[in-house]
Amino acid sequence: MSAAHELIERGFAVEIYERQPHYVGGKARSVDVPDSATPGHQPLPGEHGFRFFPGFYRHITDTMKRIPYGQNRQGVFDNLVPTQRVMMARTGKPPVAAPVNFPKTRADWQALLDGLLHADTGLTDSDKKLFADRVWQLLTSSYERRQQSYERVAWWQYMSTDQQCGTRQPCPYELYCVGGLTHSLVAAQPQLMSTKTGGDILLQLLLLMANPGAHTDRVLNGPTNDVWLNPWLQYLKSKGMVYHHNQLTTALHCDPATRLISGATVLDLETHQTRTVQADYYLAAVPLERMAKLISPDMVKLDPTLGFVEHLSNPHLHTLNWMNGVQFYLREDVQLTKGHVICIDSPWAITVISQPQFWPDFPMSSYGDGQAKGLLSVDVSNWFAKGVLDWPLDDGTTGPKQACDCTLDEIVKEVWAQLEQSLNTPGLPPLLGPDLLLRAYVDADIRPEQLSAPAQALDVPTRSGHNDEPLLVNTANSWSLRPEASTGIANLFLAADYVRTNTDLATMEGANEAARRAVNGIIAASGAKVPTCRIWDLHEPGVLAVLRWLDRRRFAQGLPWTNEVPWLGKLLHRLNYLFHQFRRFK
Repeated sequence: MSAAHELIERGFAVEIYERQPHYVGGKARSVDVPDSATPGHQPLPGEHGFRFFPGFYRHITDTMKRIPYGQNRQGVFDNLVPTQRVMMARTGKPPVAAPVNFPKTRADWQALLDGLLHADTGLTDSDKKLFADRVWQLLTSSYERRQQSYERVAWWQYMSTDQQCGTRQPCPYELYCVGGLTHSLVAAQPQLMSTKTGGDILLQLLLLMANPGAHTDRVLNGPTNDVWLNPWLQYLKSKGMVYHHNQLTTALHCDPATRLISGATVLDLETHQTRTVQADYYLAAVPLERMAKLISPDMVKLDPTLGFVEHLSNPHLHTLNWMNGVQFYLREDVQLTKGHVICIDSPWAITVISQPQFWPDFPMSSYGDGQAKGLLSVDVSNWFAKGVLDWPLDDGTTGPKQACDCTLDEIVKEVWAQLEQSLNTPGLPPLLGPDLLLRAYVDADIRPEQLSAPAQALDVPTRSGHNDEPLLVNTANSWSLRPEASTGIANLFLAADYVRTNTDLATMEGANEAARRAVNGIIAASGAKVPTCRIWDLHEPGVLAVLRWLDRRRFAQGLPWTNEVPWLGKLLHRLNYLFHQFRRFK
């Protein structure tokens, strides 16, 4: 839809063929919980997984400003509301809550100081110094070093995790500084994730938190379909876009003589009839694992880089993982904090948000049978770790199970148990208990009935076939395998999160940027006299520009990063710092 938006506003005729029977928006969609509505009420709101909009997002938010919504001056964008806190919940300890934005009130400063001084994290002075040193190195490393060197280094290695943790188990440094956040935020294993990707995203969030004028974390003020995706669909249809549901693209036909795509075979999932669709230009906005099946030998002959797509989806590269949601509907509204909660030591890398506090125009009483007052939306990011409950096992014994091996009922009970373990503090009244829970919904993409073998028996479990929509994660040294949005086939373009982008992360922002790059390719190929789509870089703090320039020179000479700055460099850095301070207060 991002690509369709840019194309339709530039005068192109656009048709979309969508696999989903009812919904739009890919993984961002919300859904109606099946069989949950009673007369006079809407179905309970479910979702693939909750989403948030960090302040460094530029591409998707620019598009949102151009989607009309009621009387909103900036359209759907005005449906984003900032969160105030982020909380780390811990087993057996009080949670740590801190402002997610730059402190603006006395209460914010108090929360920040409490989080820093009384957190009882177990981090040593050595842990804190190493983390600060590594962040400083990222801040002062040149773009070229991050792109060409850090891309090849795993986050775990860059953070010197093995050396720092030694025999400490569990290791606070790994939990708070290395692994806990990467698992929860991007479903990435720190041993595999690229330092370029992990470091860039961490820096963007830290820079936002230090910016008094920015909002680090924003969420929608209602169910996603209601306040974003459905208005978007209606707007694009009003502009002439044609949207076909229940249509699965099964093949792309490549003509070696013309070196073009000559058509696409589309299967109607309702009638089971196939047809060939022809167009001037073809834009594939499908996930990595599905695109790999559409690439034919003839296509690879014309553009050998397309062969890397299939290689990138190979299970042994670990580029596909799971990050799916569970929603819990409660008898009472439990407002955990005014933002997201990271269950930092939960085995399944759980994050959760209490949504009704952000939905003033969508009361929970209007859903289901009217009894639900609270809604906790949970993302589960580690489906290949064992949980905390004991279950009957295939060998006749009992014990904990991996999430990917569980039935839907077991997933619900296990996630609820981990929430209770993380959120209920010993010695204090419990936040959660079994009497609160009315019902739960597990993302329909999780399909245990399709499990053909226990996940532990599979060679690489992330490719087991019972998650219909796995998540791309950026592993070290995978950039070289990822294609550009414009391919070597003149009328084929790619718009998905595996395409090379500045965002470099499987997010709504990355997909939107990829769509803009694909549209720019279509504009160039067609010769249309229309403006190209704007592409933004990630934010680089200007105050450190001199240090990055010095590192760029060192990198060009084959030298490693250093914190030692020559006297002339220090002088230039101080002058640059004063210049930026002067500009701020001018």
